[in-house]
Amino acid sequence: MKIFTNDQIRTIERTVIDNDGVSSIELVERAAQAVTWEIVSRWRPNKTVIVFAGPGNNGADALAVARMLIDEGYTVETLLFNIFNKLSEACAHYRDLLVAQNPSSFTEVSGDFTPPYISPDALVIDGLFGSGLKETLTGGFQSLVDYINNSRATIVSIDIPSGMFAEWNDRNLSRNVIHATLTLAVEFPRVAFFIADNAEFLGEWKVLDIKMAGDEVRSVGSPYYLLEQSDARRLLSPRNAFVSKADLGNVLLVAGRYGMMGAAQMCGRGALRSGVGKLSIHAPRCGFNCLQTALPEAMFQADHNELLITDINVKHDYNAIAIGSGIGTHEYTVKAVEKFINGMTKPIIIDADAINCIAQRPTLLDHIPAMSVMTPHAGEFDRLFGEHHSHEARLKTAIDKATYYNLIILLKGHYTCVVRPDGKIYFIDNGTPALATPGSGDVLTGIIASLAGQGFMPDVAAALGAFIHGRAGCLAQELHGEYGVMATDIAECTGKAIRDIMS
Repeated sequence: MKIFTNDQIRTIERTVIDNDGVSSIELVERAAQAVTWEIVSRWRPNKTVIVFAGPGNNGADALAVARMLIDEGYTVETLLFNIFNKLSEACAHYRDLLVAQNPSSFTEVSGDFTPPYISPDALVIDGLFGSGLKETLTGGFQSLVDYINNSRATIVSIDIPSGMFAEWNDRNLSRNVIHATLTLAVEFPRVAFFIADNAEFLGEWKVLDIKMAGDEVRSVGSPYYLLEQSDARRLLSPRNAFVSKADLGNVLLVAGRYGMMGAAQMCGRGALRSGVGKLSIHAPRCGFNCLQTALPEAMFQADHNELLITDINVKHDYNAIAIGSGIGTHEYTVKAVEKFINGMTKPIIIDADAINCIAQRPTLLDHIPAMSVMTPHAGEFDRLFGEHHSHEARLKTAIDKATYYNLIILLKGHYTCVVRPDGKIYFIDNGTPALATPGSGDVLTGIIASLAGQGFMPDVAAALGAFIHGRAGCLAQELHGEYGVMATDIAECTGKAIRDIMS
């Protein structure tokens, strides 16, 4: 599914109004009906409701919701902020309807005012500012937002929490943004919803379908995509009845050191459970017994060293190679990684300690084969590209670095994002806290390597691998609970995840 920027959404709305004969007031009516239904389905009419509406169409949505809630039997107090005496057409329309319906509970604020008492038990409807906001809130509106947040009431934001920007929020301060309990986005999610830093503003969020978008959406391009199950299902296909293991890829994993052979095992399990045809693991000699016992399906390729990776001898023309799980950053290993990368011409998958080794030899970034996949968590990313203080900052850097070095960068998180060299970003929507367990990333690397070996392009292997990994984590959580999932559980559920996606 495409994720549109705010400017693109405004363009789609204008196209719908111009081409389909739908007025802005009708769009507000549809949005308000959807929001009202969501509220009615969650909270009883004994809940006191306070509506804060701004002068634009977001305020119109809030006023229309206030009117509908009154019809449903709720006690509603409404405040419309018209500081500059300039309301949108829809906002003025719904103001007049609301005043005619229930003037005693409506206040139009045009200057200084004393805010109402907001009980912690109240339900606040936030319709002050929508996604079109361009500047951070200051002055009276900033004070009002702070007052609402400190009320500890339940807050429902329409479309987007007031004060929040639709895409990038690096200029925003937490106190300048509504901290919603529930955000009800109209028709489209916003890019900012998928950035971890904004979770405190959004609370739970849900997209409400108001049947606005049709051909208009399909014709608008976007650099942002949300990979959903329907997308993953289209990418996967049943196997030919006459397939053999020779048709399903030959993959090499460079993984493990003394004390970290578990990482090699988990990476291997991820690859095997996601359908690779042949798997070899290059590891120190000390890993022979444990890997051959734990993963008898994989072939073992011994390093010259007993304890460390010191020489990565690529003996065959593998369809995919992944390097990094548990290899450490010993000086000999760093040299081996350097020699390996300098000798590669086809895309590779680079994870974990391989990233840390490159961080010690930053010039290696210039020699990584084009379209290789890097899969850092936040700490590894910062070791490689410098310290960052937010997920948004890392994402922006990833966009720059992916373009500059012609790489694919997978940033792990609740919404894992895959950044392509052309600036396109795929967000993965099925993360779970159960994935936050040691070795989870090693399983992911194995899955991506397996998919790349089976013929998927590197960017597709990364995005599809992350989706499968997330689904496997959800299945493991169903079995063991959010706290009890281990990486081996995720690996064991990988085949089931693929089956579920395809069904």
